[in-house]
Order: sequence, then C-alpha cells, then structure tokens
Amino acid sequence: MNNRYYSINDYLKKEFGQKTIKLALDGGFTCPNRDGTKGYGGCAFCSAKGSGEFASTIDKQIELLSVKWPKAKYLAYFQNHTNTYAPIEELREKYYEALNNPLIEGIVIGTRPDCIDDEVLNLLSEINKNYFMWVELGLQTSNEKTSDFFNLKYTLIDFENSIEKLKSKDIKTVVHLILGLPGESEEDMFNSVRYVCEKQVFGIKLHMLNLVKNSTLASLMPSYTSFDSIDDYVDLVIRILEIIPKDITMHRLTADAPRSILLTPEWSYKKLTILNSINNELVKRDTCQGKKYSGC
Repeated sequence: MNNRYYSINDYLKKEFGQKTIKLALDGGFTCPNRDGTKGYGGCAFCSAKGSGEFASTIDKQIELLSVKWPKAKYLAYFQNHTNTYAPIEELREKYYEALNNPLIEGIVIGTRPDCIDDEVLNLLSEINKNYFMWVELGLQTSNEKTSDFFNLKYTLIDFENSIEKLKSKDIKTVVHLILGLPGESEEDMFNSVRYVCEKQVFGIKLHMLNLVKNSTLASLMPSYTSFDSIDDYVDLVIRILEIIPKDITMHRLTADAPRSILLTPEWSYKKLTILNSINNELVKRDTCQGKKYSGC
C-alpha cells in the first residue's frame, strides 16, 4: 500500500478485497472527431488506434494478465476511441455483454465530454445502480487555446455539463489530463489540475505526452519532446500531487506507448522506472498527495 498518494490500486483492493485489474477492451467504437461529425483525423496527439494499442478482448486480456496475477478480479474497461458514441442499443448490448461475463466485477467507460447525452446518461445510471462503475472523461487541458490547437472539438462547457450530469446520477468520474502539451507552461498544467480538483471528481489520470507515429502532432512537430528527462517529469508530478486533495484517487502518474510507435520521449516506455522514481522521490522529500492542499 502506498501511503504517499491515494492510488486506485489501493482503492480497488479495499473495495474488492484483493488485487483488481482493468481489462483494456476494444469495443469497436469510433469518435465524432474521426468520422466527420465534428472533424477528421482525431485529436492531434491521438494514435491511429485511438490510444488503445494495448486493448483487446476480455479473454485475451485475462490470458495475458493472469500469468502475473492468477487470483485477481477484473473490471471491463472500454478504453480506446469514444465508448459512448454509438446507437444506444449497441452500447447497451456491449456493456451488458461484458458485465454478464462471470469473471467481470464491474465496468469502466472512457469517453469524450461531449458524448454523454440524456439517453447515454440514463443507461449509465441504470448500470451504476446495479454494478460497480466509473466513467472516464478525456479533458486533457483546461486551456482552450491548447484545446483548439489539438483539434479536440469539445469545450470546457461540454466538460462541465457532463460532470454535472454524472454527478446528478451519483456516477463516479475520472478525468484525464496530459502533461507536457506543446505551448503550455508549467502554470497552465497546474491550472488544469486545480480546475479538475474543484469539480470534486473521483479520480485523476496524469498522462505524459507521448509523441507517436502517424499522429497529427508527429507530422506537425516531429522533433517535439514533452520532457527532457525522467527527473524533470518526476519533479513536476510530485509538485502536482502536492496540490491534489487526498481523497481523489490517482489512476495514473505517467503514460506509456508501445515502443513500436513511440517517438519521444524515448525513455517514456520505462513505466516502472518512472513510478519507482516518483515513489522514491516522495520519500526523499518527505511529501505526499495533498500536502500543499490541506496537509498530510
């Protein structure tokens, strides 16, 4: 157990009594920013697979992960592209197909802030009343100039509307933020974190920007590197953790991409090294999540 920050692993172990793993699933969805409804090509940082290179099926994921964790419990995680962007009956069928698997304890649904209409909200509320669930919203940044540059095609108003809708149904929400976006200062990144914390969300995911092959960003800025070194990134993450309330679960402190598509930072695939460095530095500095928010 990590007493320096509130990890989702610790939360899930308490909730289910043992190691619980999200299975990254490819639900076969697309995105309104790819099919022409709002745009084409997707968000500028997104890979061709909608950031779902590790996603597959429940059976394949369990086969892969059970070697390391033979007695784990599982959550179905609809990960890549926009997993609330389809006809409501298709969503219902795919969600319940996963939930009806006897090995699945609950569901996690990743989506965009502009893709939760009333039909979707009612379906999510129905599931939330009977199953363990949370929804993940890809905000990435609270800086709308950055959002425009990255062709996100949603606004802070979209985000705030979705947050309020989900709160009204007591649905737990996790927000994704990307650190190291081109043009953003350190203060911009801190402002995004503060903005999300004000929404009293269930959890936060911090992603390091990975420049990947065949993304729009790679064609626009082929030599861009979000962070010069692991030490620089670790330092930033620790200072960000210090301003996040202690009751917000931390779902990710870095982000990795397959080495086959990763361009920069060339060291970002070293996930365990980065996480160990964060943990070691937290101890070295004698600091923790929330220290500069409300004290440890």
